[in-house]
Amino acid sequence: MLQKLLDKGAGDDAEYGGDLSNHLPMALVALKRLGASDTRLAAFARSYRRQKKLPAAPPAAAWPAGEAWASHFGDRSAWPAYRALFAQWLVIEGGAAVVTQALPALMPGCGAAAFHGLIRTAYALQVGHAGELADGLAYWACRHLRFGERPQGRQADPAKLLGELVAAFADQPPVRSRLILERMLAAASAPSTAPTFARITQRLKVSDTTLAMLARQAAEVYAGSGNFTALHLVTSAHALRVILPLANEPLDAVGDYWVAYAAGVLASKVALDKLDAAPEPLPWPELVAAAVASDDDHLIKIVDSCREEERAYGGDDWQRAATRAVSAA
Repeated sequence: MLQKLLDKGAGDDAEYGGDLSNHLPMALVALKRLGASDTRLAAFARSYRRQKKLPAAPPAAAWPAGEAWASHFGDRSAWPAYRALFAQWLVIEGGAAVVTQALPALMPGCGAAAFHGLIRTAYALQVGHAGELADGLAYWACRHLRFGERPQGRQADPAKLLGELVAAFADQPPVRSRLILERMLAAASAPSTAPTFARITQRLKVSDTTLAMLARQAAEVYAGSGNFTALHLVTSAHALRVILPLANEPLDAVGDYWVAYAAGVLASKVALDKLDAAPEPLPWPELVAAAVASDDDHLIKIVDSCREEERAYGGDDWQRAATRAVSAA
């Protein structure tokens, strides 16, 4: 059933409602991993399409002959051509090889569309659906956007740098936008803020433990705030952990992610030193049952990501974050 629903999803556009990411394929994979029945998967797909009024995918387009594959990065209109390019590439090379080859170019733009290219690609990899993997990679490419250069510093603790960053931007007025991306851009790329953002983020020294530290901090921030942007830091950290074994230079990939992650922290406007007390964790069976019964795609995804991250890293941070999501639903 999951494979059939993902096949059908090829007829949907990557976005709806004015630049909002189509979460249907990601939520379906998460639901399946959480134990949803075929009946529930089909019902969720019907409900999501009805609620979001998903537009049909644009007409197919061939990749321009002779053009470098990264030449249309950040061009939303290039999604159909990128779909064709990646579909052909996957037939020739296979999923793991294509991701390995594409990651060095894609990772610097991993924060675009609020990390959804990265997240969609990771889910597609896990379920082994070639069409969905092509679509996820295509979405990542056509929304590709850099937030800064990879860090080359000596500070090993990202939490200290994030504290400095939040303090430095404390007086910046909030950006009134429903899009996380626009708030991230305002923090990282505006002329008045970009030098400070770069100066602080460049000081990180990336190591084998950096991603785990970022993932755990994201869970702590979400558990203590319920912030919608912080939710995407939790799910994107999970996605990168899934993809990272395919990276030839994993520390470079984490460094690229760090820059976008820092922009996401600023976009959240969460005061890291004033978080609420994390909720007492509900049992996992209760959290999973709530997610499977829900029509909220973000709730489904964060419960799935938190359970997977706990399996990888241990600790109750993830259970508390999932509890925050379920309690707020």
